[in-house]
Amino acid sequence: MGSIRGKVAIVGMGCTVAGERFDASQEDMIVEAGFEAIADAGVETKDIQAAWFGCNSVSANHALLNWSLKLGYKPMTKVNNGGASGADVLRHACLAVASGTFDLVLALGIEKATDAGFTAPGEGGRAFGGEGHVGPESLFTELRVPAQYALYATRYAHQYGLRPEELKEALARIAVKSRRAGARNPRAALRDEITLREALESPPIAWPLGLTDCCAVADGGAAAIVCTPEVARQLRDDFVLVEGLGQASGGREGQLAPSYSFSGLPETALAAERAYLMAGVRDPLRAVGHAQLFDAFTLLEFLACEDLGLAPRGQAAARLQAGFFDPEGELPTNTDGGLLANGYQPGGTGLRQVYESYLQLRGRAGPRQLKNVTRSLVQTQGGAAGSFTSLVQLFTTRD
Repeated sequence: MGSIRGKVAIVGMGCTVAGERFDASQEDMIVEAGFEAIADAGVETKDIQAAWFGCNSVSANHALLNWSLKLGYKPMTKVNNGGASGADVLRHACLAVASGTFDLVLALGIEKATDAGFTAPGEGGRAFGGEGHVGPESLFTELRVPAQYALYATRYAHQYGLRPEELKEALARIAVKSRRAGARNPRAALRDEITLREALESPPIAWPLGLTDCCAVADGGAAAIVCTPEVARQLRDDFVLVEGLGQASGGREGQLAPSYSFSGLPETALAAERAYLMAGVRDPLRAVGHAQLFDAFTLLEFLACEDLGLAPRGQAAARLQAGFFDPEGELPTNTDGGLLANGYQPGGTGLRQVYESYLQLRGRAGPRQLKNVTRSLVQTQGGAAGSFTSLVQLFTTRD
């Protein structure tokens, strides 16, 4: 397997305010994120050689990007990979630059959901769409997404011996941590802190998941200017290097294989293995100083920590209780509030996660800024129970 290490840099990023953006259309949010990234990079639209656009809306294709930013007759591609779309947009842009095909490109992803007539953008809230499934497949096609993740939560607790009250408290502590971080993020959708009691007593959605364990659907997105390190050095001193990319997609094993554990995501573990290999990371717990994890549900944060090798199997809940993943802890996670504070924006979530890593690595995260961050990890996923696409990306400060 080849490597992009040392071949790709991010030189500018932009990010919209997340939330119920009744004041903004898809085009408005493309302009908001896109021109902020362009200005941050110190380039002009004429300098962009190609673009990738992530959005789950069927009505939004690559042309929407061009209409909004007036990029001209450039190569443009739309990427739709469920919740992983934003991360996959960046992956495609990085691979194009690493190949030598382009020197400077745009990766942009947005989603407009709250007043678009859909409860879950592009998916209708179900696992794989379609009707009329029978047998084991019907269990997943008819289950709404929170119920699918509740299966993982109860199985995890059974496998690792967590009592119901211990499981609920671990999940609640993630919700409290994320909302505290969101309160310090002026672009978050939810900026009010919650108490542990409020999290524990939030209305049930699919036990053990309560309301505060589930992210909201939101409007918003983000953009990145991706280029070669040689170009980056001409534009700024504090650019960020893309060190490793890993992706893995499942084949519905969780629906078909009796051996499927429901206590982790094999796609995430494999994506991490590939990203670490590309980046030359042997011990992620020592090498990674900050992580942005896909926490559409609280449970996913500590599943991801274990799949990524940031906690031993069955130990993430205990590490969480000990403050290991707090901003003051040994490995801070989701310092922007994650999806629990920023909402689910399939086309943009992956890039929004990278935006926080970009700020942290450049020392520009304001009141959320951590000390001495030199490597950040971003984990994003799309799909549904037993059949995910997971992406793991590693970023570092310039050499």
